[in-house]
Amino acid sequence: MSASRLALALSQGHFDPRTVDRVLAAGIATPVEVAEFEAAELQVVQPLQPDHDRLAAAGLSVAPDFPEAAAPFDLAYVALPRARDRARGWIASASARLRDGGWLVVDGAKTDGIDSLWRAARDRLDGADALTKAHGRLFWGRVGADRFADWQAGAQEGDGYVTGAGVFSAAHADPGSIALAAALPARLPSHLADLGAGWGYLAAAALTREGPERIDLVEADRVALAAAQANVTDPRAAFHWADALSWTPSAPVDGIVMNPPFHAGRSADPSIGRAFIARAAALLSPQGKLWLVANRHLPYETELTSRFQDWREIGGTAAFKLIEAARPRRTGKGPKR
Repeated sequence: MSASRLALALSQGHFDPRTVDRVLAAGIATPVEVAEFEAAELQVVQPLQPDHDRLAAAGLSVAPDFPEAAAPFDLAYVALPRARDRARGWIASASARLRDGGWLVVDGAKTDGIDSLWRAARDRLDGADALTKAHGRLFWGRVGADRFADWQAGAQEGDGYVTGAGVFSAAHADPGSIALAAALPARLPSHLADLGAGWGYLAAAALTREGPERIDLVEADRVALAAAQANVTDPRAAFHWADALSWTPSAPVDGIVMNPPFHAGRSADPSIGRAFIARAAALLSPQGKLWLVANRHLPYETELTSRFQDWREIGGTAAFKLIEAARPRRTGKGPKR
């Protein structure tokens, strides 16, 4: 998102932040994005745990979901997420919390679909206007009651599971996760973790095997974690709204399953998957094992060799590979043994 687009719109007099008393901001990652509204009462919505905690540490009032406010907001600022369904849902939720005639302001990059969203939204806004800058667009207008009610996003269903708007593989289980679940051994260790658990498919599969007494589902996206809680009702499951790269259990785990992310925005970034592998090695007990699935082209082999004494490919297709790694090397920080 570009704070400069908002600053430009304000400098051109399209709307005056001094005239609003209560502001709702959804999806921002840093305080600078809403610095223009520092004189107003500000409520931030951020479901991604690392960003949520960073904003809270900066002194902002932040929640993982849209609040049921006692009073309506004067202006809602939506920093566009990548997923179309989540973007529409945020706009609907933000609009529903505005006073009649309140300002809706939406900011996003062209690669995240801001132009098509502008075309879909502008006829629903009074006094709609927009500006384009820095490969993105900011648009705004005043809203009345229920202008975007049909955009509201709730729980979704995929392959018999509850998912959610904007979560990974919301319509159906990811083929790689399906393959990894099928390749898991008949007996698994007693204490497991699923790093980047999403809506819980791998964890649910692991609990069908013999052996597990506990599985920790670690997921940074509150929407995905809520879906996982609906899907994995086994009492052996524990849920953690946390960044998998910083989460630490009270004791080393004996086994980890994961389908780690590998995108930063829309660009592939293998360093994310490598960081997941390093973190898994740090969290495992000396005889612990890791089972992971990755796209075939991702270069994880060097990291696996660096972090584990043994690893092997246990299956896959032309599109992805299934890997089992064992005996983590004692590098990096993990829970006390």
